[in-house]
Amino acid sequence: MKLFAGIDGGQSSTVAVIADERKRILARGIGGPCDHIGQAADSPRFAQALEAAVRSALLEAKLPPDSPFESIVAGVSGYEGAIHGLPPQLRAGRIVYVHDARIAHAGAFELRDGIVTIAGTGSVAYGRAHGDEVMVGGWGFLFGDEGSAFAIARDAFASAVHAEDAARRSELAEKARRHFGMPALRAIARAFYTDELDRKTFASFARPVIAAAESGEAEALAVVLRAAQALGALTAACAGRLALAGTVDVALSGGTFASDWFRDRVVEQIAGALPQASVAPVRTDPAGGALLLAYKEGAQS
Repeated sequence: MKLFAGIDGGQSSTVAVIADERKRILARGIGGPCDHIGQAADSPRFAQALEAAVRSALLEAKLPPDSPFESIVAGVSGYEGAIHGLPPQLRAGRIVYVHDARIAHAGAFELRDGIVTIAGTGSVAYGRAHGDEVMVGGWGFLFGDEGSAFAIARDAFASAVHAEDAARRSELAEKARRHFGMPALRAIARAFYTDELDRKTFASFARPVIAAAESGEAEALAVVLRAAQALGALTAACAGRLALAGTVDVALSGGTFASDWFRDRVVEQIAGALPQASVAPVRTDPAGGALLLAYKEGAQS
């Protein structure tokens, strides 16, 4: 039996899906976050996440842990041609790393043309059309990631601290203290700057902020609607770069869209910027998209 694997390496977790040459899904496995940016050259973080995800998938499929693969494609958050840290020890005839936007697109459209707008811990829009490909956003939490969970959490927290500086009451401040279990906003800020709170944990504050916006709380609503506008703008910019005319196929991917209410706000923004856009659900998840690319790599080898 020939094996193929697709891996979705994200900032929150890593998912591997393995299948045989007949495209039968055998199992899925989970590993830790594989965010490799800023890691030392000898950091095992990236390698351990991928190895753990593949190992757990093989265990679930009742296959030997050293089973060889024909090809593996791993979509990695923030990948720009190099991995920071030790390479994973995976047995494969061919291993290819790509930006995680590519595997989300492959999963959303099953290798067809279209634009996928991703909002998880970070954000990016990636489009393919007529042989061209364009990425908009994906600049990371310091320089971009507008509309992402991290950006929503950051902007909500910023609103809270500005209110505290002005001695104004802030419902978001109360929510932040309750969510992070800390008595003061300065303690939360200090915990983030000293890495006691990592980006994933900080980004989780987006959930109560979106819930508050859905219930009509004005301070949260202002933050979340800006996020929706930003994702609409990312999508429109991607379509403009691809010079798409007529109907534009768009898919939304990422954990932030777990809120149907937030998804609807983003769809409204996309419709306003791209009246002919057709927003459809993704066909398969990013790990499944990576698997499709792995089959493609195997056919080319």
